[in-house]
Amino acid sequence: MTTTLTPGLPVRSPARHWPGIAATALTATVAGMPGFTVAALAPAIEADLHISRNAVGLAMSLFYAATTLGSPVAKRVAARLPVPTVLAGAALVAAAVLMVAARATGAGTLTAILLVGGLSNALVQPVAGRLIAARVPGHRRSLAAGMIGAALGAGALVPGLLVALVLPAHGWRNALLVAGIAALIPAALAPLARTPEGPQPARPKEAGDQRRTVGRVLWLWALAAALSAAGNNAVATYFVELGTHSGLGTIVTGNLLSLSALFAIAVRIIAGALTDRAPHRNSAVIVMMMLTGGLGLALIAIGTPAMFVLGAILAFSAGWGWTGLLLATTLRLVPGRSEEAGHTVQVGVYAGATIAPFTFGALSSAFGFPATALVAAVAAVAAAAAMAGGAMLLRKVGWRVSYLEG
Repeated sequence: MTTTLTPGLPVRSPARHWPGIAATALTATVAGMPGFTVAALAPAIEADLHISRNAVGLAMSLFYAATTLGSPVAKRVAARLPVPTVLAGAALVAAAVLMVAARATGAGTLTAILLVGGLSNALVQPVAGRLIAARVPGHRRSLAAGMIGAALGAGALVPGLLVALVLPAHGWRNALLVAGIAALIPAALAPLARTPEGPQPARPKEAGDQRRTVGRVLWLWALAAALSAAGNNAVATYFVELGTHSGLGTIVTGNLLSLSALFAIAVRIIAGALTDRAPHRNSAVIVMMMLTGGLGLALIAIGTPAMFVLGAILAFSAGWGWTGLLLATTLRLVPGRSEEAGHTVQVGVYAGATIAPFTFGALSSAFGFPATALVAAVAAVAAAAAMAGGAMLLRKVGWRVSYLEG
């Protein structure tokens, strides 16, 4: 069976799509910042509010869980409302969440407001998929998706700067307030992400077996995203503890975390630009990235300073560098259903992020950090297998997407 699919929305004004992509990437950064920022400020919050580490950890996990569970509704909202409206709304809610969190008086308030932030965060990836399909030429979509995927790295970098520059002198409440004010900037830039007006394009007609094949592939790729994200998110959550366990000082480990976040941003963008030259190889590149990330996790498990540094760079750069490529790949698989592509990536990534902190914490308490890092490495290998399985399923049924090959 050979099926030729056509791209989604027509591309208009191609020379002007990058400002909209940049605005979307900034919105994705600030929409995820409540979870990352609370995690970075957790020790200060726990000490000031007299709440346990488990309570703050539960609040952060519920933020990611709300993003995962809210994704199906967010997918429908993203398909119906104008892209700038959705982006501005997500940024404004993130700003409000951060500002209200700065006034939190206990674990209950903090958890409730992070739940709201998680639901708002769910809007970004589906609407990002819609924007890319509408505005970005096919030969630039991996780069555009890589820029938006880099928001995950930036979302971890910004709280690190707040911890270094604001927290020592002004406290965690002012750090959250500064983050909230910064989150207002993307809301002002949202009009740059306008998409062509007019009716939505007709979705390509697919036979029942074709729909089932696509459904299985999307499920496998979401599973791959969840497994890979679980291992890497766990390492990010316990990065400082893992570093000190390996023999590094706290300051050195903190600086390495910031450096690794910068690597993660750079790799997403560079990988997107390079794979645009041969987009039909995206799935193979993603598999290699996941395997390389698994190698990094295995090196971390060795427990020496040198292996931790090398492993951390591999885990953050390659192990986290596939998110934009997966969005671009699913966009090409389901033309006319761009929100579905963003939904697939988002559900996988945030499902992994939801289960990672508690699972890693429980396993490390029972078996130690080295053994648990090895479990994370095995999860990365399983993720690569699921990603490859989806690609093989497409080839097995003779699926052909014309603009993946040209």
